Amino acid sequence: MQSVLLILAHPNLEQSKINRHLIQRASRLDFVTVHDLYDEYPDGVIDIEAEQRRLAQFDNVVFQHPFYWYSCPSLLKEWFDLVLQYNYAYGPNGDALKGKNWLSVISTGGGQRAYCETGHNRFTMTQLLAPYDQTAHLCQMNYLSPFIIHGSRKLFADKPRLEQVTADYIQTLQDLSEGKLLSVKDKEWDTLAEGQE
Repeated sequence: MQSVLLILAHPNLEQSKINRHLIQRASRLDFVTVHDLYDEYPDGVIDIEAEQRRLAQFDNVVFQHPFYWYSCPSLLKEWFDLVLQYNYAYGPNGDALKGKNWLSVISTGGGQRAYCETGHNRFTMTQLLAPYDQTAHLCQMNYLSPFIIHGSRKLFADKPRLEQVTADYIQTLQDLSEGKLLSVKDKEWDTLAEGQE
């Protein structure tokens, strides 16, 4: 079983519903280490060397966050900008992350039908997450099929769906630790729940 570093980026976790709910469950898994960026760096000043040392200890990196303005919360963007340095994560001598797995776990307020050419948001999640895919590629990481939680605002009013999402989330982390997840090249994840909210 491989180790999993789960980097959580939520600026207001106490007010969160789905991310707080899922993180509480992930923290019970002995192969998962949860690293809450907003808890670790309340002043927003990231310790680059500490983050790089932490990354070295894990085979798999999960980035979990809400989808803010078609991207991640600002502290995670700062983390990417500072920690993934030239000649550390990329460049002629930048192979520190080579071969590690990248998995994004992302919650959206809108339903899946909003994320298509004819939907409210005009683009699929595959298109909107292309910068993550390319970042992982540049860092020689394996970009895995993202775990997308659509319609997160309505989840707690739908107990069966909440239970299914929770079970799928835990299974995804388990599969990640066992090397069972597919890369985006192997799985058209964007169409898995076509027609669902």
